[in-house]
Amino acid sequence: MSSDRMLTRIGGLLRQAESTDNQHEADAFLAAAQRLATASAVDLAVARAHTASRERRVTPVQRLITIGETGKKGLRTYAQLFLAIAAANDVQCDITATSTVIYAYGFADDIDVCETLYSSLLVQMVRASDAYLRAGSYRDETTVRTLVEQRGGRRVRTRVRRPVAGVTARLNFQSAFAARIGARLAETKQQTEQEAEVAVPGTELVLRDKQLELRDFYRSTSQARGSWRGNRAATAQSSDAQRAGDRAGRQARLGTAPELPSGGRRLTR
Repeated sequence: MSSDRMLTRIGGLLRQAESTDNQHEADAFLAAAQRLATASAVDLAVARAHTASRERRVTPVQRLITIGETGKKGLRTYAQLFLAIAAANDVQCDITATSTVIYAYGFADDIDVCETLYSSLLVQMVRASDAYLRAGSYRDETTVRTLVEQRGGRRVRTRVRRPVAGVTARLNFQSAFAARIGARLAETKQQTEQEAEVAVPGTELVLRDKQLELRDFYRSTSQARGSWRGNRAATAQSSDAQRAGDRAGRQARLGTAPELPSGGRRLTR
């Protein structure tokens, strides 16, 4: 490791030690900084000064992510995909009732990662669902629907079976795709953090500090009220479309870069 990177890493640990109110955490960060300093013959005061002059305090930001125009059909599953990606990259979100705009709260690097992944995975999701619909296997499946009729002075509900509609198949496919992507990214996030903790003891505390800072920023900035209802499952279900969407989500390319590249950089501050 270069001396510049070592100074930055030690300085970051010192800053964590100085910013926490928990004495045990402070001692752990300071001990980690001292071990690195001793091993590399770096003076702690030099590392502290280096970090202070090299970088300014990075704080969370709010960014608006446009999912689509008002009135466009299918935005719910597009939004689901972005939310699944955000959840695995330490980004909290508010969303409009129409699913047209997402308010993303997080560190700029993390939001950048979310936007990059979303741009790629959205194209893959739409192409895969289009191919599935063209194949037409969903037409062999039926789904139960409830019909309401007015008979005399009362309303009568009748459950009937109908072929799965194309729009139902698309929504089920894309919802399953988004859910699988979220599961894959969450698994990668957990593995990455575990490996980082082994490589640099104290990483878990750094990550927790980051999460607390984001939580405080979100609470002080967000003006959201109520809950988003777009994550409710569609009334009509297609098991075939759900299975196909899940398979496509398993096979989707997540890109050549790690899913959490910004996390690794931030840990060295």
